[in-house]
Amino acid sequence: MSVERASNTIADFPSLGAGKAFDRIANEYDQIFTDSVIGRAQRDVTWKELTNTFSKGDSILELNCGTGEDALFLAGQGISVLACDASQQMIANAEQRLNAMPNPLPAVFRQLPTERIGELAQTTQFDGAFSNFSGLNCVADLAAVASSLNGIVKQNGRLVLCFSTRFCVIEILYFIAQGKWRKAFRRCKGYSEATLDGVPFTVYYPTVRQIKQYFAPAFRLSSCIGIGVTVPPSYLESWARRYPTIFSLLRRLEGFVAAAPVLRCLGDHVLLSFEKVPQ
Repeated sequence: MSVERASNTIADFPSLGAGKAFDRIANEYDQIFTDSVIGRAQRDVTWKELTNTFSKGDSILELNCGTGEDALFLAGQGISVLACDASQQMIANAEQRLNAMPNPLPAVFRQLPTERIGELAQTTQFDGAFSNFSGLNCVADLAAVASSLNGIVKQNGRLVLCFSTRFCVIEILYFIAQGKWRKAFRRCKGYSEATLDGVPFTVYYPTVRQIKQYFAPAFRLSSCIGIGVTVPPSYLESWARRYPTIFSLLRRLEGFVAAAPVLRCLGDHVLLSFEKVPQ
């Protein structure tokens, strides 16, 4: 595990703010999201896209890996993964999970904020990269991330990136029904201030069009899939467990609307796949 330099500050690397916040909930994260029925339903979509994109023998960079759920899944498919996160405690938990696996897996975990991934170009090149569930929403400068990825992803490489959307219809309707108008539209201005266990950090909500512009011309958008279009956000887990039949119907309905134009950008997340443009 790498140790952050003393000069690293949240002002220099905004994702460190989110990393410090997630340090506080790292031990509960899997219970809160990873092992939840909503979390599993949303993750199944990303796993399908990841297995369709990457193959056994590939070497992949993961950004914002959390407790390592995706890295361990891909490593189990014979894909080598260098998984990074700004949260020291998340990385510690991921390494603990890796060490507890019955068989060795080709996964390495490293504490590294997304803003510093360009440093990896000095040592290795990757067949692709991915980031799941809003980690990149905690980065202020996506154009810089795209530039760094261009330097470390091989020609014909692929990116699979999952962002929180700017307009989540279920969230808007849910909070309006509660009379919480400000919370209902918190994403719409493009950023919001979030707090986890008393630690504040900024979350950004770029549109798909903006993300495409940030990653061009090095990367070309090849597909866009909605996640959480009919499946509710994770904070409605208690509702999903209380009404399993309705939740099952919503999950099946999502399979029909997740790729529909317009609708796919109105869910909780959007999953974007990019191809590196030949140079």
